[in-house]
Parts: sequence; structure tokens; C-alpha cells
Amino acid sequence: MKIKRILVSQPKPAGDKSPYYDIAKKYNVEVVFRPFIKTEGLTVKEFRQSKINLTDFTGVIFTSRAAIDNFFRICEELRIKIPDTMKYFCTTEAIALYLQKYIVYRKRKISFGVTGKLDDAALLAALDKNNAEVLLFPVSDVHKEDVSALESRGLNVTKAVMFRTVSNDFQPGEDLDYDMLLFFSPAGIDSLKKNFPDFKQNKEHIYLGAFGPTAVKAIEDADLRVDLAAPNEKHRSMTAALDAFLEEMNKNEKS
Repeated sequence: MKIKRILVSQPKPAGDKSPYYDIAKKYNVEVVFRPFIKTEGLTVKEFRQSKINLTDFTGVIFTSRAAIDNFFRICEELRIKIPDTMKYFCTTEAIALYLQKYIVYRKRKISFGVTGKLDDAALLAALDKNNAEVLLFPVSDVHKEDVSALESRGLNVTKAVMFRTVSNDFQPGEDLDYDMLLFFSPAGIDSLKKNFPDFKQNKEHIYLGAFGPTAVKAIEDADLRVDLAAPNEKHRSMTAALDAFLEEMNKNEKS
């Protein structure tokens, strides 16, 4: 079956440059960005149940914009003034630049990694240089970040759940009119089952792609078929894997 419409279960890229747009043009397909999940901040009352005192920390580790938004929101609602000496450690430069929404960027101590992972060499080097800091790590209730590697380096890190991941429900009349769905977390699969409990992959003639082993397992556990899994031996990103998948489909169609 020829693929004409692909749903990417992530937010639409901020700019007009994305490998997904290149793929859409190359294969004459429509790529739609429609998250199956969204984040919802914990209330102050809920956060207080963790008994974490935010004034105890001298540094913060951020892995997402949602973490930044909810950290500053909770601080504001608790009327906590964040000191100018607070140090920020981000997994990417894009996340670090997002801090400009809340602080004067050039006047603060900000470090960031390149790969987007906690074990990034540049990020670890920055953390090692600041190993005396008491670090807060804002996360979602559903997260995969493991701080054991940081703790093994003698770093003082405390996870703090500040937001939760919930289903981004489809509205009445919003159909699943796509030829392929790409997922990036088990929560996305849960949302698919919640919104379309009678979904049958073969009946709907829909291909499913998954990024990461947990997303692959979630699809299989739902008795569905994984047609595209990334990263794999040849392709590290979803877009590279998707490009190869569509190219192979086109070859088979022409042969």
C-alpha cells in the first residue's frame, strides 16, 4: 500500500527546517504533527507532598522545555526567588536557550550538552567541574532518565516530579485518517488505545513506526505490528529510518 499521509506524534517543529519536511517533499507525502500525549503541571499541593525544599538546591538539570516551564511556575507559585547564583545544566543548546524566557541568559551560569543525553561528554564535564553543587532534576511522572551514572560520579542529584504525561485526546470527528503513525513513547501507544479502543492495524491498513525499545515493546504488547523500528544498525534517527523505509517501499512498488 502506498503511503500518502504520515502522522508524527510529536509537536510541530518551531522553524521551517526539519528532515520531516525534506522527506515530505522527496516522497510527495503529507506529514502531520499531532502529539498523542501532552504534559500537565502538578499543583503546588501535589508537589509539596514530595517534601522537596527548592531553596536547598544550587543547580538544576533540564532535559526538556516542559521541565523548565514547570520548575519556574512552581517556584513562582511558592513565591521562591531563584538566586542569581543558580547554575543550569541542559542536555542541548536549544533547551538552554529556552531559559531566556525566564532569566537574563548572558548573566547566568549555563552549561549544555550536544547529544541530548545525560551521559553527554560536554554535559558531564560541566557537571564534574561543579561537583559541589546540590542538583535538582525536574522530571515527568513517566520518565526514563537514570541518574545512577551521575551519582556514580559523586554528584548530588535529586529527582523532582513536577509534571505528568497525559493523553492528548482526539476530538469528536477527528479521524485517524493516516497511512502511517510514528510513536516515540509507550504513553503514545496508551493514548492510541484510549482514543481508538477498536483500532485494528490490518483493518485500518496503517503502518506503525516506533522510536526506542520501550515504544517498540508497547506496540508489541498491544498486539500490534512494528513496521519500522529506530534507532537500528543503519539509522540512528527516526527521520533517517523513515527515509530508508519509504525508499524501499517505492522500489518494491516499481518492481
